[in-house]
Amino acid sequence: MGSPKAALDWHGSTLLRRVTGLAQRTVEGPVVVVRAPEQELPPLDPSVEVVADALEGRGPLQGLAAGLAAIGDRAEVAYVSSTDVPLLHPAFIRRVIGAFTADVDVVLPEVHGFRQPLAAGYRTSLLTEVTALIAAGKLKPAFLFERCRVLWLDDAAMLRDGALAAADPELASTRNLNERGDYDQAHALPAPGIEVRRFGTLAMGGAPRTQRVAAWTLGQVADAIALPLDDHVVAVLNGDQVTRDREIPLAAGDTVGFIVADAGG
Repeated sequence: MGSPKAALDWHGSTLLRRVTGLAQRTVEGPVVVVRAPEQELPPLDPSVEVVADALEGRGPLQGLAAGLAAIGDRAEVAYVSSTDVPLLHPAFIRRVIGAFTADVDVVLPEVHGFRQPLAAGYRTSLLTEVTALIAAGKLKPAFLFERCRVLWLDDAAMLRDGALAAADPELASTRNLNERGDYDQAHALPAPGIEVRRFGTLAMGGAPRTQRVAAWTLGQVADAIALPLDDHVVAVLNGDQVTRDREIPLAAGDTVGFIVADAGG
């Protein structure tokens, strides 16, 4: 790629900020980033936790162990993602996490014929098994799958979820960026269409009450309709998340409402 993926620009934000932000919007538990030893990361939301991988270059199981250990008993299952999936949709994460049952340890999508161990769900209780595999030098995820109960979800199974089928019918959530050309092609894609609503005095003076804007982030939406995100204006994402964070990532199907707030609001 020529430069660290985590810090690559994504329309005024970074790849890592986008992926962690999408996860924050979707899961109830902590969001943890596992970095290589001494790796510098771009700025993240303060609530994102960062832990260091014990040893660099030992594959995804080493990173999985570090992440599961950091989560501990704060969640029963964890969605695991790579950094380089800017087209990840919250509906994909929900589909994976929602597929867990009492007799499943791993929910593993197999998209377009390829296993997706870095777009999968894992029980946090697998930490002991993962640690044992690492100690034995068995560093590939396939060794873990041989030892636990795996639910395989092919394209058809993933798309049985209506919300995912509507939001990401091509399952582009797993499209990663291995080469510079992959990044350039993805970066050139049109932004998702976001439904924007103005409320109260913001809808006066001829301003449209409802419109659609193509945007990757909340900041792009605000700029497109010339509204500042300041002490007097606040955004409401999908009717429940109140924010002024310009780097909040957006995805297809999102709605953003703008309302007037008190100076201290």
